[in-house]
Amino acid sequence: MTKAMIELTLRVANSIGEVAPEGWDACANPAWAERGNGAGSPCPAAANRQSSALGDLYNPFISHAFLSALELSQSVRARTGWQPMHLLAEDAQGVLLGAVPCYVKSHSRGEYVFDHGWADAYERAGGSYYPKLQVSVPFTPATGRRLLARAGPYADAVRAHLADALTDICRRAGASSVHVTFPTEPEWDLLGARGYLKRTHQQFHWENAGYATFDAFLAALASRKRKTIRRERADALAAGISVHWLTGTDLTESVWDAFFDFYMETGSRKWGRPYLTRAFYSLAGEKMRERILLVMAKRNGRWIAGAINFIGSETLFGRHWGAIEHHPFLHFELCYYQAIQYAIEHKLARVEAGAQGEHKISRGYLPTTTYSAHYIVDPALRRAIEDFLKRERAYVAAAHAELADTAPFRKEG
Repeated sequence: MTKAMIELTLRVANSIGEVAPEGWDACANPAWAERGNGAGSPCPAAANRQSSALGDLYNPFISHAFLSALELSQSVRARTGWQPMHLLAEDAQGVLLGAVPCYVKSHSRGEYVFDHGWADAYERAGGSYYPKLQVSVPFTPATGRRLLARAGPYADAVRAHLADALTDICRRAGASSVHVTFPTEPEWDLLGARGYLKRTHQQFHWENAGYATFDAFLAALASRKRKTIRRERADALAAGISVHWLTGTDLTESVWDAFFDFYMETGSRKWGRPYLTRAFYSLAGEKMRERILLVMAKRNGRWIAGAINFIGSETLFGRHWGAIEHHPFLHFELCYYQAIQYAIEHKLARVEAGAQGEHKISRGYLPTTTYSAHYIVDPALRRAIEDFLKRERAYVAAAHAELADTAPFRKEG
């Protein structure tokens, strides 16, 4: 199908609250919506999972519930440098056929794809890098669909139309660029074919090879790595610490109070300015409680640390953690080992544990390529960035191969 075979009306929503949840979610998670599963439904059994070139059947971060929690909590708004400007595509009857989570940015924070150097160079040359358009999930370095299209014969045409419309809007709005971060690989290829510059990055993901238990996963590792993980897990809990999985109705306001304290304590030291407000956790907990897993640590009757995860149809997405007491290896236990254990027990295909962190390799997380695409208006800036990205892609590929060789799994033969 080509663009010409369907007539679309494009408009911009300055808040996701202007979009009906059922319409947005039919575009964001179309295969899941077709099955009649709501955002609160439990994950399907492994036997019912199907792989998709466009990612998980259900991705929590592009859901109306998650994005609206960011906006309603005022974590995302113009004053924080994230002005919503979501692109919508409707047919002649006003049915939403496509959408793009898009924001006007006045800075480059909270994106996890770093373009500060581009901005600085352009500003020194007399240009204005901001505002720019950011197509992403704020504060969330997780791969997922970005050109959202309702299932049907016109889905590919809608995605292509949305990609082109973004560049038109960019020019009309006087923005310097469009940045599509953490799209799926097919979207990355589509954007590249439409004039976006292609960039690669690296994360570390754990893949479930059908392990029945955590011990079965350990058995696949080299002996020395296996012993190290067992020792780290024991040491993490040595001070009388217990670990608890909280989800659904377990996510009470008192639990969120404790977790927010962890977030502020650790986030203030790590980032200087934590992004999320306390209200975000209450709203997300209300809207998505069956899709959230808190891994919480308790000592002497009080919560001392925790990690938040979001549950997709195939993937457990680890986001951030915090602590008010510091114990050796507790971070690894809550963020990495407990996530693996949960994924095994719930037959999830993988764990994405967020951005960066080569230390994850020795704990079973392998290098994985992620993507971004960038449309640059100024021809001179575009040429400079294009040349840089050619070298960077080669470096990322070489680093990927080198790091893969250090994987902790037993060598065959």
